[in-house]
Amino acid sequence: MSLLEVITKASANPSPLTSQSDYPIILNSKPILLNLKAQNEYPKDTSLVKRVEGWEISQVDTEIMELGKNFLKLLKRKLKNPNFNRDEFIGMLNSYMEKNREKLGMSLRLNPSDEKYTRELIEKLGFCMGPEVVGLVLEACIAFEVWELVETLIVHGVVEHSCSSNLVYNLIEKKKSDLVCLCLKHVSDLQASDILCILKYFLSPPKDAYKSMVSVRQEWEGQALMAIEKVTDKSLSGKKSCLAKEASILLMVAHDEFSLPELCLHFLLASSNLDVLILSSCVSKLNGSEMMGLIRYLGKWLKKYEKFPQASPCLKASSVLGLKACEFIPTLESIVKCLGLVLDEHFSSLVLHPEFHEELRAIAGLTNSLTSEARLCCSVANVIENLRTEL
Repeated sequence: MSLLEVITKASANPSPLTSQSDYPIILNSKPILLNLKAQNEYPKDTSLVKRVEGWEISQVDTEIMELGKNFLKLLKRKLKNPNFNRDEFIGMLNSYMEKNREKLGMSLRLNPSDEKYTRELIEKLGFCMGPEVVGLVLEACIAFEVWELVETLIVHGVVEHSCSSNLVYNLIEKKKSDLVCLCLKHVSDLQASDILCILKYFLSPPKDAYKSMVSVRQEWEGQALMAIEKVTDKSLSGKKSCLAKEASILLMVAHDEFSLPELCLHFLLASSNLDVLILSSCVSKLNGSEMMGLIRYLGKWLKKYEKFPQASPCLKASSVLGLKACEFIPTLESIVKCLGLVLDEHFSSLVLHPEFHEELRAIAGLTNSLTSEARLCCSVANVIENLRTEL
């Protein structure tokens, strides 16, 4: 089938795709495009549109796609069998990934007997799995509670838009707060429904959800301790040492006095997924207790930024010092923006219900203080700029 025929066939099909695409993996386009050539090479041909020929997928890509189709059919059938178990699933997954490895001639560091072998297979060969295969593998991992493989699939970017919604919903249902936070950190295309589900979950978590949040606090604590170690490390250069001091203040601000669910909320408020329109829509769907939780959370941040004005974004600390948590700390701008959306979407409720008034009065005092500081800073900045111009 020619390239034009492939495109024409796809565009003529108005129905949504319900089965695996014929091209479920990312193809290496370079050799395909280099083999294309015009069907009519006559020099007098003045047509702007020229047909091409030579559309051909490499043998290796074809075989990898065939492996995916066969594995998908087999796993679908196996999941319907009540006797299908965790060990059999992992054995099937290993076999499928090993066949891909053989096709690509890739070597691995670990032996098949190593308990982390499957994780390494996914890390190195996850790109061979089409979205439908990934979705079904995630379904099996959650069913058998193979959380280490779910983590690997998320961290190494294998999870895509097509399976993120079911994943978030299932993780919340299983009370896997730590893996929900991983989704916020690593899945770049979460939908509005995902964001709303996550927001509601952390604002009003069930009692049995706290156990998996402990590892999130340990992560923040570990990063804060690492920052302190960097500050006391005399081998660091002046610039790196200053960067470590800035990061240690920021991490201290983000960690202290926040509850376990609030530490998880940091990842949401700092997420690149958080578009203003999406956040506005999500905030409008919160109930009274969730609204109170969000207002108190935002109030804590305003109090922190007023008390520690030296705390500012420190993204370089992530790449330079390995302090990855600095990427997931909400800025004052994002906090104020979220607070503005809360007031816009729930103004009537906030005015009519007296239980919100005390929290709002406290926030008003903080915002007035921060506004005064901002005006002063702007004035000083203008003076400095004018002096530079005159000099």
